[in-house]
Amino acid sequence: MAISDTKARKAQPGEKPYRIPDGEGLYLDVRPSGKKIWRVRYFIDGKERTFTVGQYPTVTLAQARADRDWVKATASRGSDPVEAYKAQKAAERSAATDSFATIATEWYEKQVPHWTPNYANQVKKGLHEEMIPAFGHKHVSQVTAADVLKVMRDIEERGAPTVAILVRQWIGAIYQYAASTLRAEHDPSAPLRRAVKRPPIRHAQALTPEQLRTLAMSIPTKGGYRLTQIAMEVLMRTMLRTGEMRQGRWEEIHWMRAEWHIPADKMKRRRPHVVPLPQQVVVLLQELHGYTGNGEVMFPGLRDPRTPMAKTTVNDRLRGMGWAGLFTGHGFRATASTLLNQHGWRGDVIERQLAHTPGDKVRASYNHADYLDERRLMLQWWSDYIDALKLEQAVPPVPGRMSA
Repeated sequence: MAISDTKARKAQPGEKPYRIPDGEGLYLDVRPSGKKIWRVRYFIDGKERTFTVGQYPTVTLAQARADRDWVKATASRGSDPVEAYKAQKAAERSAATDSFATIATEWYEKQVPHWTPNYANQVKKGLHEEMIPAFGHKHVSQVTAADVLKVMRDIEERGAPTVAILVRQWIGAIYQYAASTLRAEHDPSAPLRRAVKRPPIRHAQALTPEQLRTLAMSIPTKGGYRLTQIAMEVLMRTMLRTGEMRQGRWEEIHWMRAEWHIPADKMKRRRPHVVPLPQQVVVLLQELHGYTGNGEVMFPGLRDPRTPMAKTTVNDRLRGMGWAGLFTGHGFRATASTLLNQHGWRGDVIERQLAHTPGDKVRASYNHADYLDERRLMLQWWSDYIDALKLEQAVPPVPGRMSA
């Protein structure tokens, strides 16, 4: 006769263990201690064995019968349910410790010291907003190409194909790390290298001399807050990236040498960079120091002076000045590079001021102050050139030995 829930609940312990059978091998083992344990009898290779399901009432009668059916089905296939259960639990533990999210987090923590803060934030956003919500719970070996493709397509449909490509690249790097730690044997992103078409690269627009004059003349009147005006002037005259400029700290300025020493962790190429400061920039920074010199950040944000100005500040102001779709803060670099080349300055000197890493590894190993004297002359000439444009004066002569 099959057991009922009432009978199981009312069963009292005796001096010795006893069983209340249910059917097809399932029984309730009532112990002298008062514990009631569901067990299932089954046979493997003609030998009787016992599978412990769990304790009543934590495991209900219905759950015990479902587990009994699983035990019977497993045994009928010639597999030992006890071993199968152990393997299942081991897989669950492995899934918890070797999930995609766990390994991706490990990879991120190992790589982040080698990245700029902006790039690290970009990767972190990709992990926590795209990859981990989609398949972070899965064991790293169970993520499929279809899983990765769905994430990429979703991002692409939002109008961000470049981000979709980056996400695929990051997934590939995560699987390289997983393989190096013997936790993965395949990369589900590998077949998807061309799944999303990369949009055409839009290089920063370089201004003509006439356009540069127009922009330079408008900064003092249309450039917004004075800190934003100075930021644009500094970008225009130093060839710095916007991120390098806005994250500047006063401790990096060497007034006596008229140099800005930017540490490697703020540079895109992870190499320290020395920027010789033209006289005009020194004057601008002295004025800026009067506004923000009591803090550590040179160009602080309006809401919190302890943090840099927003990365959109300069571009927002340029849009407000009528340059929307025509020019961005990065364009100051392209403009300087183009016009300096046109006026005969040496390409190596220009590239070094742009902090581009030389392709030749031997050249790349040179000290970070490469061409410092020539770069000092070049940036001073460039700043004088901008002033000459504004005053509609003749182009200042290029020192003969500096020209190509």
